Amino acid sequence: MATLFRALKADWSISATVAGFLAVLISYSGPLIIFFQAAQQANVSSAMMISWIWGISIGAAVAGIYLSIRYKTPVITAWSAPGTALLVTLFPHISLNEAVGAYITSALVIFAIGATGYFDKLLKWIPQDVAAGMMAGILFQFGLGLFKATDSMPIIVFGMLGVYLVAKRLSPRYAMIWVLVSGIGLSLILGKMNPVEMNFSLAIPQFIMPEWSWNSTLNLTIPLILVSLSGQFLPGMAIMKLSGYDTPAKPIISVTSIASLAVACVGGITIVLASITAALCMGKDAHELKDKRYIAGIANGIFYILGGLFAGSIVMLFSLLPKELVAALAGLALLGAIATNISMAMKNDAQRDAALITFLATASGMHFLGLSSVFWGICIGVIAHLVLSKHEPITAAVASTQSSKS
Repeated sequence: MATLFRALKADWSISATVAGFLAVLISYSGPLIIFFQAAQQANVSSAMMISWIWGISIGAAVAGIYLSIRYKTPVITAWSAPGTALLVTLFPHISLNEAVGAYITSALVIFAIGATGYFDKLLKWIPQDVAAGMMAGILFQFGLGLFKATDSMPIIVFGMLGVYLVAKRLSPRYAMIWVLVSGIGLSLILGKMNPVEMNFSLAIPQFIMPEWSWNSTLNLTIPLILVSLSGQFLPGMAIMKLSGYDTPAKPIISVTSIASLAVACVGGITIVLASITAALCMGKDAHELKDKRYIAGIANGIFYILGGLFAGSIVMLFSLLPKELVAALAGLALLGAIATNISMAMKNDAQRDAALITFLATASGMHFLGLSSVFWGICIGVIAHLVLSKHEPITAAVASTQSSKS
């Protein structure tokens, strides 16, 4: 234990800590809004809502900290945002107890998929240029959000952009720190901070007895498994590999599934591997040295713990910031990740069309057959890659993939 603390002290950096904080900030300021919508649909009390936030925060924190320390990789975990969106459409037609039963079943099934190693086999079928095109498509909307935010708060957004450019020239490692400070400062000066009543208190989790029904299994359990695997674990593992980390999916899916089981009965929806916020913690902005970026994963978990313990009050603090500031912050923080993935997607002339198709399908936001554009982007991209491969017949590609499994 003493050796661990010495290693953490030696590797700790402000830039990695800020990256972990920004990942939490964006999660709380964006996907958490979906939770509030779901809570309103279910007519749950404020105490139950705080319990939900406690569950997803603590579950993500424990899983992320353990995995980041264990594998020296910035493993960024979160709750299933697409899964939460499902709740908005299902409440109040299913009860909160049925939802918890669906969370438990989903966690068990996802654990089985991860523990058997089938997810790792799936990843071997995904070409790198297609994976990069998918990731670029996911991040693209955040880049657009930076400039869309100028419609309502141009001074704040352009001010943050100007600070970003200057800071990237003079102090690139701490650029996002200056951007965050400038954004908060401009919001205070212009009076754009949202009025929020402050009430600091520790969150108290509420136990919910699970119930199982065919209604919740068909309408929540199965879709939750699909969107978690296709919309969270798949892009999350892809960006890890694109960032140079070879951590296998098996332990990540197993640990997050155990965390999901632990927090299900307090309202915590499935804990998954993050994809969008993970990009903040795996680039050079987190740390110049790749093997020291795992600190961002640990910092992310620590901030999640704080968010969970003070669920009610911390969420109020985050809601102080105008949504335009958060959009600009996310867009600027992800510029490097967008550039890297577009560059990797377009690098191979022979497969440029497949990568471009993947990018467009993913960025489109399509929801064909109830499955996300991320799922369809990767499926269409792999098919395009196989069809357009000139130097290696499809049968050879399949044989090569099968031989790599043995």
